[in-house]
Amino acid sequence: MKPSLQVRLSQHLALTPQLQQSIRLLQLSTLELNQEVEQMLASNPLLETEEEFGHSSAMEVSAPELNPSRSQEAEAAASESGGGEAEAPAEEMRAEDFGTTEREDWENGTEGDDFDGIRELPGSSAGSGSAGDEDGERPEQEASGISLQEHLYQQMAGMMLGPEDRAALQVLIESLNEDGYLEDSLDEIAQSLAGEDAAAEDLEELQDRLRCALKWLQSMEPAGVGARDLAECLVLQLRTKPRSTAQAVAILICKQHLELLAKRDARRLMSLTGADEPLLREAQALITGLEPKPGRPFARSQAQAVVPDVIVQKVGREFRVMLNPEVAPKLRINELYAQALRAQRGGVSNTPLGAQLQEARWFIKNIQQRFDTILRVSQAIVERQKGFFTHGELAMKPLVLREIADELGLHESTISRVTNAKYMATRFGTFELKYFFGSGLSTEAGGNASSTAVRALIKQFVAAEDPAKPLSDNALASMLEEQGIQVARRTVAKYREALKIAPANLRKSL
Repeated sequence: MKPSLQVRLSQHLALTPQLQQSIRLLQLSTLELNQEVEQMLASNPLLETEEEFGHSSAMEVSAPELNPSRSQEAEAAASESGGGEAEAPAEEMRAEDFGTTEREDWENGTEGDDFDGIRELPGSSAGSGSAGDEDGERPEQEASGISLQEHLYQQMAGMMLGPEDRAALQVLIESLNEDGYLEDSLDEIAQSLAGEDAAAEDLEELQDRLRCALKWLQSMEPAGVGARDLAECLVLQLRTKPRSTAQAVAILICKQHLELLAKRDARRLMSLTGADEPLLREAQALITGLEPKPGRPFARSQAQAVVPDVIVQKVGREFRVMLNPEVAPKLRINELYAQALRAQRGGVSNTPLGAQLQEARWFIKNIQQRFDTILRVSQAIVERQKGFFTHGELAMKPLVLREIADELGLHESTISRVTNAKYMATRFGTFELKYFFGSGLSTEAGGNASSTAVRALIKQFVAAEDPAKPLSDNALASMLEEQGIQVARRTVAKYREALKIAPANLRKSL
């Protein structure tokens, strides 16, 4: 084959480092953004915070001033560059570094990510709180903050034990999982402590000592700790209750008939335990009041209280949308280094400090762009979902990402990034921005009902049902049809499972 030259015309998108950074910052949560800011502050000496160096005047990022005018940006850049040969004018720096094409690429999402749609979230889990938990606090959070092991060690300190017994109890405490259960058997623990070459008498003595230590462990607080399975955990807690016939029936059920209790098989339970219906109900009430995971109150929750990015307040008849000033980092260029750069006669763009100055400016600008986009999307959501902010989730309207994207002139992937892990505080609780999007279901009137509103109706129907005759999925579908909403039974089942509502046979009261 003879060599030849060919001319090929093609188009491709090249993402600049600045554009890549802006896309990455947009999809970060508040916690991840704070970590990113801390890393940038540690690596770039030209970047500083307002809290450390007093009030900032030029390049700070704060919630009230996320949209400075063009003249303000030009004055800020000019005051830092000092004019002359040190750097290009502010207008030239803006045009070169953040051109119109790159801004459009960022907003239109042409970075090439695929969009798979939005996941439907149940109303109860989409936000960090509900009407009764607007501040996002967890009721089960342990006030003292100590772990389960630390709590048990405090109790062990007051017990009169010998060194060997104390060591055996300590081994069992360290063997507990986060729920307070002892997953390994005593024989396995003894074998691991004694070793494979241990004599049979030594192994048996160690097993006896561990059995004795287990009795001490199971007598400690919280009740149920040190259990090997759920049945033993419940029985340990029941034994701390006052003695009664109902207590005896409850212990018998936990030891032998937990599966029947889960199936709500009242007839077989009454036949096997000899209890009548009122006594069985009393025993069930005792069991349902127990804690199946005794270590749960001591678990150090990894999910911290959600800090909203956006706050919605009602002012008169209108809803005011504002950024939470607590989440917007206040950053600026270090004035000392900026003055040193202005004092140089030659250009500074090719020096290490000049590169860090440019990096700091881009970081501030990209954070500014991030909060500006979050605010715009939030305002559009509030405008579309005014019914929710007035009446609650029953008034939620169908909404898809494309509607907001078309309204703001952005790409769907950009809206997806904005609504992921960003939260809005409302009078009904704190919700992820994704919560306000949902598919529509047809109605008899020819309109659409939001899937969120349908889930709220299902939850309302179940809450008002007769515990002795719970509503089946077919019954729920019929009740929705009476409301003018056409929903298939399998769709009702899907929504019910998303709301973590058990099937009708498991909701039936004994």
